[in-house]
Amino acid sequence: MKASIVIPNYNGKKLLEKNLPKVIKACPDCEIIVVDDASIDQSREFIRSKFPKVKIIEHKKNRRFAASCNSGIKAAKAKIVVLLNNDVSPKENFLKPLVKHFEDSKVFSVGCKEIEIKKGKKIISGRTEEDFKRGFLINWRPKDQTSKNTAWTFGGSMAVDRKKYLKLDGMDELFSPAYWEDIDLCFRARKKGWQTVFEKEAIVYHNHETTNISVFGQNKMKIFAYRNQVLFVWKNIRGIKLLSHFFWLPYHLIFTTIRSKGLFLLGFISAVFKIPKLLKLPTLTEGRNR
Repeated sequence: MKASIVIPNYNGKKLLEKNLPKVIKACPDCEIIVVDDASIDQSREFIRSKFPKVKIIEHKKNRRFAASCNSGIKAAKAKIVVLLNNDVSPKENFLKPLVKHFEDSKVFSVGCKEIEIKKGKKIISGRTEEDFKRGFLINWRPKDQTSKNTAWTFGGSMAVDRKKYLKLDGMDELFSPAYWEDIDLCFRARKKGWQTVFEKEAIVYHNHETTNISVFGQNKMKIFAYRNQVLFVWKNIRGIKLLSHFFWLPYHLIFTTIRSKGLFLLGFISAVFKIPKLLKLPTLTEGRNR
């Protein structure tokens, strides 16, 4: 078995109809697991009738992305697990260059090269860079989408070392329903001395059709993004950079709130309500510095 493929799914029957056959074709020797996050659109029935060899893990309640990834990877049998969103279709030869990187025992995750056609324009992504500015970790998509080095790997199209993933307790559900859970995961992996790698030959086609916006609305998703950006700092950043965060916080509470039409403030308030849960995390007592 080359790898296990884990596909989180919530009300994604139409996406599975489109992309699951391509996943099966690209991964003929793989275990394929769909983690169904309490769908109500006949997703499970479709898989059972059309693809009986695909394993289904069922959540009785909707638990969102991080929990779905964690459930799938816990159940996976292969040493290497590939996470694919249900709106991703891989190129047939994408798996071999991904798996090859894990010959190096220091590698934690390998990200795919994502291609999306948007308004007739090809957008290439997958490789990331980051910096700490004005009290926050900032991430962006660099023009160079060929280098092996990457700050983090996308949760929707990446391979991970299963044992290392489980040692990290997987993605943190603190960030539910979405955003920053994959950034947080890779940050914690790098703190252990493990590597995150980008592989330009591992190509997937990602036409973003996420259900999050349809469920929560665009503004609420922006609030979640701001909230989780704040929570990431409070959870992970220590030392002078954490002091910098609190120094810049009044600026953001005024000017970023104005620029975001109030959404940053709402995200910050939402983060404050998460503090009791944040304080229970064992990672806060590890004394990490960055």
